[in-house]
Amino acid sequence: MATNTIWKKNLYILSIAVFIAGIAFSEIMPFLPLYVASLGNFSHQELNFWSGFIYSGMFIISAITSPWWGKLADKKGRKLMILRASCGMAIAIGAMGLVTNVYQLFALRCLQGLFAGFVSNSNALIATQTPKEKAGQAMGTMASSVTAGTLLGPLIGGFLASVFSYRITFFITGFLLFVTFLMSLFWVKEDNFVVKSTNNIGKTKDVIKQFKSPNLIFGLLITTMIIQAANNSINPIVSLFVKQLLHGNGNVVLISGIIAALPGIATFTVASRFGALGDKIGTHKIIVGGFIGASILFLATAFVQNTIELGVLRFLVGFSDACLFPQVQTMLSKNSPASVTGRVFSWNQSAMYIGNIAGPIIGTTISGLSNYNMVFIVTTFLVLFNFLLFKLNVINNLPVSQD
Repeated sequence: MATNTIWKKNLYILSIAVFIAGIAFSEIMPFLPLYVASLGNFSHQELNFWSGFIYSGMFIISAITSPWWGKLADKKGRKLMILRASCGMAIAIGAMGLVTNVYQLFALRCLQGLFAGFVSNSNALIATQTPKEKAGQAMGTMASSVTAGTLLGPLIGGFLASVFSYRITFFITGFLLFVTFLMSLFWVKEDNFVVKSTNNIGKTKDVIKQFKSPNLIFGLLITTMIIQAANNSINPIVSLFVKQLLHGNGNVVLISGIIAALPGIATFTVASRFGALGDKIGTHKIIVGGFIGASILFLATAFVQNTIELGVLRFLVGFSDACLFPQVQTMLSKNSPASVTGRVFSWNQSAMYIGNIAGPIIGTTISGLSNYNMVFIVTTFLVLFNFLLFKLNVINNLPVSQD
């Protein structure tokens, strides 16, 4: 068991590190399509294809490789995987500033996906080193930090790209990730990790045998996937919905940016508080509240008449977000043996990436077949379906101590 000093120091260092990583991961997003356009003479259709292909390549590779990295984390240590991810992605992203065509950029995005896992392994290390009664607050703190970094990233990236250039911004992003590598190398300590403890836990079936309730664990993984799909079904159409509500009057780009940032701002302010409350009354109760709140807010959003109403509801959605994804991670940490936590969190990351891929497809398909309002209605039913699965697979299988 880690001492109070060690786990608190790890939490302090890694919360700063994932904040920096959040900035690094998101700051290239605003200009990635523009960078793609600078690498060739593309038609409008070709540019859309390559932008989407290059954007999604990282998530697809990460979803496939994350379980393997998680297995290695349980055998060799989570700190080693943190160092592997931060250094590998620093090199991959930095090298993107040197590419001369879209094929090279796509290959490096895939390489970035191969080395992904910094945040998930940081979460896994915190989960195994933090006392169970403090897990909710700790995971909430980590979620708040990475959310804050992700919010600031596009703003910083846009500023850097305008002051310097796209290529220089990639170099700076790689440097930021190298800083997280150095912070983790010198200041993070994985206390009492024993390599031999997982030598006999190789195959997935052996991992499953370690769970007191496999249905609970896999129910939480499904919950993560659907949460991400629901949230990301909205993201691609926000700016288009704003444009529709403005009726051609107003700054669509500015207002869309503000509204897109509002959920993250709300999540950042309350995630650690909800985590601490979950430690006291039961994390599953916080998640139930999140499902109820999200379903009401998504449904109400389908009937907004102006951007003020949309902004208010999107801000409130951030509070329901804070009740969901961070708290699912907390439940995973509380119900997973330390010997396989790396595997479990890597599965959770894969589930998250699958949701990231499926969500935009759902949103754009529904809006194409119907309208933007229908996207919010369909998302409401998706959240309610998730709630039902959560009740059947998670709440009904909770240990008595957490009921």
